[in-house]
Amino acid sequence: MKPRISMVALAVKDLAVSREFYEKGLGFPRLDSPPSVAFFNLNGTWLGLSEREDLAADAGVSSEGSGYRGVSLAHNVASPEEVDATMDAVVSAGAALVKSPQKAHWGGYHGYFSDPDGHLWEIAYNPFAWVGPKDED
Repeated sequence: MKPRISMVALAVKDLAVSREFYEKGLGFPRLDSPPSVAFFNLNGTWLGLSEREDLAADAGVSSEGSGYRGVSLAHNVASPEEVDATMDAVVSAGAALVKSPQKAHWGGYHGYFSDPDGHLWEIAYNPFAWVGPKDED
């Protein structure tokens, strides 16, 4: 796995309020996004805002208690095959598989793992746009 965080995804209570706060309040440049999410370009990393229940459902965990923790990290790769290979590598390194790589409802391909402290990471291939800094090699 390359040392990169493509996106920080924050679970929010009210997407409209949070979108306005980040876009108008903080001046973050909002990217073209579907109505159910808000993406902001943070100079090499994206900030993604989604309703808590939507992010929990995307990861396949409960939005209550220890299911969805409110934040997940995303690592984007260049192909579905790279999602599979990266997931195999992180699981071999001791990560817990949370959601096997699969076609995503938004049109990409992704899976989730948790680190030893339970933090959620998404490994994703987005066929519509590259998210985060470009690979150097």
